[in-house]
Amino acid sequence: MKRIELDGDDGGANGLMAIVVAVMELLVETMEREAVRRMESGALTPEEIERLGSQLRAIEAEIESMKRREGIEDDVDRLRGDLDSLVSEAVERVRDPPGGPG
Repeated sequence: MKRIELDGDDGGANGLMAIVVAVMELLVETMEREAVRRMESGALTPEEIERLGSQLRAIEAEIESMKRREGIEDDVDRLRGDLDSLVSEAVERVRDPPGGPG
């Protein structure tokens, strides 16, 4: 299984901040998918759609600002890539378990 390295340029502080920001990005992406689902189902009024879109844009802008301010853009990108690899590996194991039929 792939390991995720958390050593930023100044040690654990950047690594921890990168984890927090990466998780925040994942949560925002999940909220965006849910918002689209709700819009497509007709569960939101136009005003709610506008407010939700505005709030999500503000959150994304703040996350980007935080990454620049803390100097962790590359760390977050690397961590997101590592997380994507881990998730893909886990999905493959579920689809085709070792020793399973095949």
